[in-house]
Amino acid sequence: MKNMKISSRLKTYMIWLFWAVLWQAAHLAIQNDVIFVGPFDMLGALWQLLPEVSFWQTLLHSFFKISAGFLMAFVLGILLGWASYACSFVKDLLEPPMLLIRSVPVASFVILALIWTGSKNLSVFISFLVVYPMIHVNTKAGLISADRELLEMAEVFHVPFIRRAFYIYRTALYPYLKSACRTALGMGFKSGIAAEVIGVPDGSIGEGLYLAKIYLSTAELFAWTVVIILVSSLFEKGFLWILKKCAGKGADVNESDK
Repeated sequence: MKNMKISSRLKTYMIWLFWAVLWQAAHLAIQNDVIFVGPFDMLGALWQLLPEVSFWQTLLHSFFKISAGFLMAFVLGILLGWASYACSFVKDLLEPPMLLIRSVPVASFVILALIWTGSKNLSVFISFLVVYPMIHVNTKAGLISADRELLEMAEVFHVPFIRRAFYIYRTALYPYLKSACRTALGMGFKSGIAAEVIGVPDGSIGEGLYLAKIYLSTAELFAWTVVIILVSSLFEKGFLWILKKCAGKGADVNESDK
């Protein structure tokens, strides 16, 4: 088992090394630092950013804004998804705004948000709008997938709603919320940063990307992009770990059945 893990890690490292070498080869072939930089140029730009206090302030500013939008969408998506599952009137009532949110381009929402609230909380608003439909839809799907026989037995024995939610619905929801969060976390960060690039709020990653474009600092642009990927990935892993712990021991068994 240990040898298999080592072999798997080695394979992963070799794959990443292959793409890094290909990246560097493409940079050497193009020979234009404005159009395309190599991994060493990107690492050099990142190394220059790391000691700067403003870099960490910018990173935390955008991270907290986007994660706040995600968390609000996660909580509200579960609550209203549950309400839609429990009440057909609520489901019908929420159908038009859900269709609107899914259909309207993000760029339109960005412009409207700039008119309504300005650029200060733009990334919160946009990440919320992108994430909410995914959580809402998957919450309903997870609740519908709950074991009917267990629910009927709970009804017969008059099991309180809180116990049913904890022991039946909780594990049924987990695989659907996990799947939704895997997509929503990445989309939330992408759309939030894209909104910042358009709105250019002060002290944001979007502003850093915009300035890198203005000054044709492609290496810095690549460095910020790598930072976004790393932060998004770490937040995803941390949030999914917390979600798994909240789902309990039965989550893995339930997920494998889906």
